[in-house]
Amino acid sequence: MSLKKLAEHLGLSQTTVSRALNGYSDVSKETRERVSIAAKELGYRPNESARRLATGRSNIIGVAFPTDENKLVDPHFTEFLSGLAERAAEHDYDVLLSATKGDDWKGLKRVVSSRTVDLVVLPSVDVSGEQISLVKSLDIPFVVHGRVKDRNDYAFLDIDNYQVFYQPTKMLIDLGHKNIAILNGPRNRNYTNERLRGWQDALAEIGIEAPAGYDAHARMTEAEGFAMAMELLSRPDRPTALVCSSTLLASGAYRACSQLQLVVGRDVSITAHDDELPFLSAMSFDPPLAVTRSSIRAAGREVASIVNRYLLGESWQSLQTIWQAELVYRASVAPLKAS
Repeated sequence: MSLKKLAEHLGLSQTTVSRALNGYSDVSKETRERVSIAAKELGYRPNESARRLATGRSNIIGVAFPTDENKLVDPHFTEFLSGLAERAAEHDYDVLLSATKGDDWKGLKRVVSSRTVDLVVLPSVDVSGEQISLVKSLDIPFVVHGRVKDRNDYAFLDIDNYQVFYQPTKMLIDLGHKNIAILNGPRNRNYTNERLRGWQDALAEIGIEAPAGYDAHARMTEAEGFAMAMELLSRPDRPTALVCSSTLLASGAYRACSQLQLVVGRDVSITAHDDELPFLSAMSFDPPLAVTRSSIRAAGREVASIVNRYLLGESWQSLQTIWQAELVYRASVAPLKAS
């Protein structure tokens, strides 16, 4: 099936069919959809070299891949990447990982300068915003998963991380808890600081200053969750509730409770933020884990949709999205026992 035959089948010019297949906005949405359906039914695939020459696009999305953070064993990153690749394929885009390390972005600079990629996705950024400044200097469109506080001059998808800790802290307060500690992510991430602020503000509303040492920070792994929970729950003034930044941290906290012979949902209440990791379902915990839920795989899919809209001509100002997480009450949380 050639472009000419596809055009003849549809009764359209080859130019119109070509522009419809490449998503140009001067072709009506109805025509673009009609051409797309016919192309799939008839098995038409454009010549990629010819399409690249005609459009100046490669249909490849570059993903900045920090090799110094061991991302391939990070389930949050792999779930995000899976969702991104899944939706990108639906829009006929491929995904290319490009290695970065600290401020060494030679690999990404190379694929950008050779026009190998049409757009760059930043899967995470730190509070300095240096990654955003670096990719801006490359003069290429980009989309960020996450945000940098007080800097919003780019397309992004993020969740309301303030509410991720504010909501469960308020819930625990309503259940009588006052000694509430948090197991949080690395201090150099915006989401970490927003979650910290949500916890602090929820306590401040009832006149409690967040106690020193009750905010633990580390990489979001089961081992770090265990270590942080052991330290907090071994204190004479141990917290009666823990709010965790991920189910991985919560898994470590459950193990710490077991070792200390504390019963989750009776002696200690635990909540976590849940990215719906397939191998660590909140419902598989014993007792089932209360969460603020927002799928990171769905976030990857949504970022790919934002990429597609950006490359079809929408402005970055219109492509800034903040999702709310859903608070789900389960048996890992209970009213404070009377002393």
